[in-house]
Amino acid sequence: MEFIQTLCMAMGILLLFILGRVLSLYWVTPSRVYRKLRRSGFGGPRPSFPLGNLKEMYNKEKKHPPFGSLTTINHDIHSTVFPYFARWIESHGKVFTYWLGTKPFLYIGEPEFLKQMSSGILAKNWGKPNVFKHDRKPMFGKGLVMAEGEEWVLHRHVITPAFSALNLKAMMGLMEDSAINMLDTWSRQITSGEKDIDVERELTTMAAEIIAKASFGLNHQTGREVFDKLRAMQITLFRSNRLVGVPFSKFLYLKQTLESRRLGNEIDELLLSVVNSRKASPQDDHYQQDLLGILLKENKLTSRELVDECKTFFFGGHETTALALTWTLLLLGIHPEWQTQLRDEIKEVTGDGPLDSTKLAQLRKMGWVMNEVLRLYSPAPNVQRQARGDIKVGDRIIPNGTNIWIDVVGMHHDPALWGDDVNEFKPERFKDNIHGGCKHKMGFLPFGFGGRMCVGRNLTMMEYRIVLSLILSRFSLSISPNYSHSPTIMLSCRPSHGLQLIVQPL
Repeated sequence: MEFIQTLCMAMGILLLFILGRVLSLYWVTPSRVYRKLRRSGFGGPRPSFPLGNLKEMYNKEKKHPPFGSLTTINHDIHSTVFPYFARWIESHGKVFTYWLGTKPFLYIGEPEFLKQMSSGILAKNWGKPNVFKHDRKPMFGKGLVMAEGEEWVLHRHVITPAFSALNLKAMMGLMEDSAINMLDTWSRQITSGEKDIDVERELTTMAAEIIAKASFGLNHQTGREVFDKLRAMQITLFRSNRLVGVPFSKFLYLKQTLESRRLGNEIDELLLSVVNSRKASPQDDHYQQDLLGILLKENKLTSRELVDECKTFFFGGHETTALALTWTLLLLGIHPEWQTQLRDEIKEVTGDGPLDSTKLAQLRKMGWVMNEVLRLYSPAPNVQRQARGDIKVGDRIIPNGTNIWIDVVGMHHDPALWGDDVNEFKPERFKDNIHGGCKHKMGFLPFGFGGRMCVGRNLTMMEYRIVLSLILSRFSLSISPNYSHSPTIMLSCRPSHGLQLIVQPL
C-alpha cells in the first residue's frame, strides 16, 4: 500500500513537472519574449497563445479584393496573397512583430531598415527559422537553403563552381533541345485542334527535365519520379494551413506529416541510388561538370548531404525558372506590343544564326521584361532569416533568436518605392536603372540579398532567355477565356489554376 502511494506521488510530481514544462515552453516563455520585443520598440498585432496570430491570418471571412476581369487583370497581388500583412501595415507600419503559434517573427517591409539590419553581418552568421527547418525537412533536409554557419560556407564553396560561365555554356544545348521538344508538342496539339495550352504545366515539366539532366544526369524516368514526388510534397506541405508553429501541430495534422515524410523518404532513396551509382562508376566526361559531378569530385559532402543538395537544387532549379517564364507569358499575352518588341530584338541580335551566350547577353529588352516580371510576380515571395545574436538597428534591438520575415512581394508592390504605376507592367522602368527606378536599392530583391543571394541565378537568367527566345520565334500568345487569374502562395508564387493561353504559329 505504501509502495502504491509512493508511486502515485511520483507520477503526480512527474505529471506536474511535464505540465509546468509545457506551460513554460508554450505560454510563459513566448509571453516573456513578446514583452521583450515590445520593450525593444516593436509593435504589432496582439498574439493569443498558443495560436499566436494564426487565427487572424487564416480568417476565411475576410474578403479579398478581386483580381479583375480577363481584360483588366489586376497585378496588385500583395493584398490578396498576404491580406493579413496588408492590414497590419496600415495599423503598425512596415516593421512589426507577429506570431506563428508560439514563434515570434519580425516582419520587414521597409528597405532602409533591412539595409541597416543586415549591414556588417556575414552570410554565414544568419540563421534560418527553426520552425521552418523542421517543417520543411522532408523537402530540403540540410541543403544550402537551410544550412548555417561553417556548414553553409562549405556547401556554398563546393556548389558555386557548378554555375560558372563555362559550365552554364555547356548546358545551353540541352536547354535548347528540351525547349524545342516542348514547342514541337505545342505544334502537334495546335494541329490536332487544341485551342488552349496550359503553359504553366508545360514549362514546369520542361524546366524539371532540364535540371534533372543538366545538373544530376538523371534519366527521364528517375527525373520524372523525383519531380512528381516533390510536387506532391509541395502540395502536402503548403496548400493547406497546418498551424505551423503551434505546439503539437504535427500530431493535429498527422496525415499530412506522415505523407510528407513518406514522400521525403522515397525521394531520398531515389537520389541516394543515383549518388551511389555515380560514386561507383568511373568518372564519365559527360557528367564531370554537372552539379552532382562537381560535388562528388570535391569529396567533401556525405551521401546524406549530397542527397539534400540534390533535392534543394532540383526543386529550386526548376521552380524559379518555370514560374518566371509562366508569368512572363501571361504578361506578354496581355501586352502583345511587348511580344513584337522582343521578337524584333531577337531577330536583330541573332539574325538567322543559333543562340550563344554572347548573343543572349545582348537581349537588353528581354532583361527589362524579366526584371519587371520578377518584380510583379516574384517566384520567391519572401526571404527568411533568424538572428544569431542581438542586432541593433537605430535605437531598437532585435533579440538573439528572433525569426525575420522579409516581405519581397510587399516591397515590390509598394507605391512609396515605385510610384503610382507600381502595379502596372512597365519593363521600360529598367531601361537605364538596374533597380527599375526604385527609390531604395534594397527595395528590389528578385534573388535575395547579400552573401546568401541565390547561387543559381545565372542559370535561371540563361534558361529564361533561351526558352523565351525560342517561344517568341515560333508562336504568338494571347490569354484564353478559360484562364482564371488567381495567384497563390505555395512556397512560391504561382497561378492557382495553371495558365491557359491561345498559342498560334507565326
